Amino acid sequence: MYSPEVKNLTESDTESQRLERVLGRYQGRKPGGVQVIVVGGLHGNEPAGVQAVLRVLDSLRKQAKSFAGRFLALAGNIQALEKKQRYLGQDLNRMWKPELLQKLKSSTKPLRAEEQELLALHEVISGAIAEHDGETVLVDLHTTSSQSRPFCLFGDTLRNRRIAARIPVPMILGLEEAISGTLMEFITDQGHIGLVFETGPHDAPQATDIHEAVIWLVLAAAGCIDEKEFPRLNDKRRLLKEAARGVPPVLEVRYRHAIHPEDRFQMEHGFENLQKIRAGQLLAHDKRGPVYSYQSGRILMPLYQGLGDDGFFIARSISPFWLKVSALLRRLQADKIVHWLPGIHKHPSRPFSYIVNTHVARWFVIEIFHLLGFRKHSSEHGIEVVTRRKYDFHGPGRS
Repeated sequence: MYSPEVKNLTESDTESQRLERVLGRYQGRKPGGVQVIVVGGLHGNEPAGVQAVLRVLDSLRKQAKSFAGRFLALAGNIQALEKKQRYLGQDLNRMWKPELLQKLKSSTKPLRAEEQELLALHEVISGAIAEHDGETVLVDLHTTSSQSRPFCLFGDTLRNRRIAARIPVPMILGLEEAISGTLMEFITDQGHIGLVFETGPHDAPQATDIHEAVIWLVLAAAGCIDEKEFPRLNDKRRLLKEAARGVPPVLEVRYRHAIHPEDRFQMEHGFENLQKIRAGQLLAHDKRGPVYSYQSGRILMPLYQGLGDDGFFIARSISPFWLKVSALLRRLQADKIVHWLPGIHKHPSRPFSYIVNTHVARWFVIEIFHLLGFRKHSSEHGIEVVTRRKYDFHGPGRS
């Protein structure tokens, strides 16, 4: 069971080898409420999230003000954190797949470092969710290898939007169409609220300050704390607004440049996260030669570290107006008639999925499906399979 006490840890613990999976937990005296789980250090070269959550735990213990719900703080890839490496063998934030979890649980072979971390972290998270009779919000904290404005990533459910919209940093949609196996997507598919917050760079002192501000504002958005009792929340909002100044409020990922170790990929120097780029601009080099941007937009997460299989992403801004249109269409359940359109058919075996023949359904079809809450699942020879998330409006156990 949860305890109202928190572990007496400090930021200096992240510099030693004394990290434990559960950094601390806090439960108020008010009954009910939302459970907020925060994971820091899912990548071992990103300790700012761990440091930020320790600050919040210490403040909660000292202030002893009213609190509703539960707060659980976890360290992600402990072995990589101890070695200050992104990962030791595999990217832990690409391994959150049900089939892999099931395989590892039944495996009789010795597990590699990240496989051990995956099972251990999953056990704590799933146990906490099962124990809590209410909604769970999971926040995954990251930093970047380049200079960066803060931003929020999430799978586009209306439930995720509700919390993300309360945090004054840009919202970025569509990352799950470009990569798979993230903790955020796993949590969302399980029917809970999953958000990723990125700041940067890894070693910037402000990254910890921004993460701390994010945690406090998520706790407020979830109803765990009363804003009247935490007057400094306005200071946290101002910090985030200032840090995110100059970036559109909503963006959508349009392209991922995947790389492999043998590509000898090297970004051009000087790119900042969410910096504007133009079509045809030189972005990087690899063994095949120059790498140019095929479209204008904003560069997202350019790779300036030794490990990783994402060279960069390209995002473009979209009007917040379309988020309102999207929410209205979803509440009207417009997806139930979309198969009336030419070239679109219900998938015969996958629930919440449609088959789209883009040779027939040509005009903004993927954009329309995005408005309705669908994401692209696969593509081959002009045939797209798009899938809507099951838990757009409600969590498990509700219709």
